[in-house]
Amino acid sequence: MKKNILIINPGSTSTKIAVFNQQGEEIFRENISHSPEELAQYKTLLQQVPARKNIILNTLENKGIKLSSIKAVVGRGGILKPLVAGTYEVNDKLIEDLKNSPREHASNLGGIIAGEIAEEIGVTSYIADPVCVDEFSELARISGLKGIKRESLLHTLNVRANAFRYAREKGKKLEEINLIVAHLGGGISIAPIAKGKIVDVNNANDGGPFSPERTGSLPNKALINLCYSSKYSEKELIKLITHQGGLVSHLGTNDLREVMKMIEKGDNYAQLIFEAMIYQIAKEIGAMATVLKGDLEAIILTGGMAYNNILVEKLTTRIDWIAPIVVYPGEEEMKSLAQAIIRVIKGEEEVKTYW
Repeated sequence: MKKNILIINPGSTSTKIAVFNQQGEEIFRENISHSPEELAQYKTLLQQVPARKNIILNTLENKGIKLSSIKAVVGRGGILKPLVAGTYEVNDKLIEDLKNSPREHASNLGGIIAGEIAEEIGVTSYIADPVCVDEFSELARISGLKGIKRESLLHTLNVRANAFRYAREKGKKLEEINLIVAHLGGGISIAPIAKGKIVDVNNANDGGPFSPERTGSLPNKALINLCYSSKYSEKELIKLITHQGGLVSHLGTNDLREVMKMIEKGDNYAQLIFEAMIYQIAKEIGAMATVLKGDLEAIILTGGMAYNNILVEKLTTRIDWIAPIVVYPGEEEMKSLAQAIIRVIKGEEEVKTYW
């Protein structure tokens, strides 16, 4: 009997897979590592598809997971054109766009592999809430320079999963309430959700607070000077602001636990940077509250940094006057993908068609 959901989440050096039942209970999970030697034989990510697919099928067989039990297959979204949030059935156009994505990213393989496996076993495949979700209002798109628009890029999967979780726990529909969800991880996404739509967000790669790895917003003139300093190539600058900024730049680590150890040992500079990050997060949450005109039911703190009680406490003292604070720490991508499909199966959310 087909009753389970197969989840496929490709990373640059690993492929995570899991099987959930329709009640959202995890049956099986495996993190398949790919060695540099294994990956070196492929010139492009797309060339890895057959090998990764075979490894997934072999792993399922070895673990006793029968393909006949799979009702649906869902892959991690990928870099596509701007989309409305939700769950999309994999079709030929979606596969074509994943294969020709403007950016080569491991998550692009999720929908492709899910589609191939689903076709072989005669079931439907999906992607859910990719990072390219864009539900901005026209006001939110305008920047201060004509020809440059603000773009939506965020941790959609975790943001939406926790918004749905809050609504479910309160016995409400997401379409009935306004929330701010702050994903606090290696990158930070702070999103106002108006009646179910993500109407604005700080692009986690372009602005907002600095994070463990990203610079967030920078003074324009200083950034322009850096661009013309001849110290960095374009590629190096992009890496600098997206992977070598924030805590990495100031303190040499992206691990908040290490930062807390520095503070415990009396490192005043580490304390200053920690407080500054919280300060900037609070400012962005305050800014997003104005998007909702102060009409919001709760502020949800999620992501890996939400496990840090000191950060949560210090942040709460700055923002709890705006709305009640709810903390859902961590980022459970596999469970979130499963829940997206379960909402479709239960008729709580309509599946969307990619065009």
